[in-house]
Amino acid sequence: MVKIAVTGKGGVGKTTLSGTIARLLARDGYDVLAIDADSDMNLASSLGIAEPPLPLTNYKEMIDERAGEAGGMFKYNPKVDDITDKYGVTGPDGVKMLVMGTVERGGSGCMCPASSFLRALLRHVVLKDSSALIMDMEAGIEHLGRGTTRGIDLMIIVVEPGMRSIETASRIKDLAAGIGIEHLAAVVNKGTSSDIKPKLAELGINVLGEIPFSAELMNADFEGKAPLDSGLENIAPFIEIKDRMLEMIEGFKDEETKDEN
Repeated sequence: MVKIAVTGKGGVGKTTLSGTIARLLARDGYDVLAIDADSDMNLASSLGIAEPPLPLTNYKEMIDERAGEAGGMFKYNPKVDDITDKYGVTGPDGVKMLVMGTVERGGSGCMCPASSFLRALLRHVVLKDSSALIMDMEAGIEHLGRGTTRGIDLMIIVVEPGMRSIETASRIKDLAAGIGIEHLAAVVNKGTSSDIKPKLAELGINVLGEIPFSAELMNADFEGKAPLDSGLENIAPFIEIKDRMLEMIEGFKDEETKDEN
């Protein structure tokens, strides 16, 4: 089982990467659940899903029933094992999709039934050895303040040439360490990694690969089409990134097994 979170500053292409990697993993035989955790909620188009499900936060009564308790308290471990079947949809290549919706913000994170429910969902909803969870996170670092990415095997930061992406990557790395996310990697979009790779190396972030600028890919995005449904010839970079991602996660898990023994 693998759990991936994809993040980065707005407009860098993280949603395109999330949807494409999800479908490529499904084609490899994984039972894939893709979760749209971005407040813009655009993951469906990159998956090729025309009618995405309603956000889970729309089901306030269900969340309050499962995560709330008398006296305004909330449960840390509400029931979530049936959520995918009841509130998700299945798209091309058999990828299942859920939309998280937005959670109240403020301070270090919302301590409320909705936040508790969504955290439990990420911890428990995917249980099979052959499963993969791909989360398209909201732009920036707010989600790290809420701690919704705890338990992730690898956080992928999508960057593009320029110091703003590097600065965001640095903040993400610092905050991720604070909630126990040890493994980060980067994907360079819309350019080459020759200039930006040394900067990422200084941060201790390895580069999984790069996605060159592509007018075809940009047009597919404008048309709301999934790259894998657009007849694009330049899917090879996504496949290479997916393969290197799996190799990296396998290496992490092998090291953890050795440490336990």
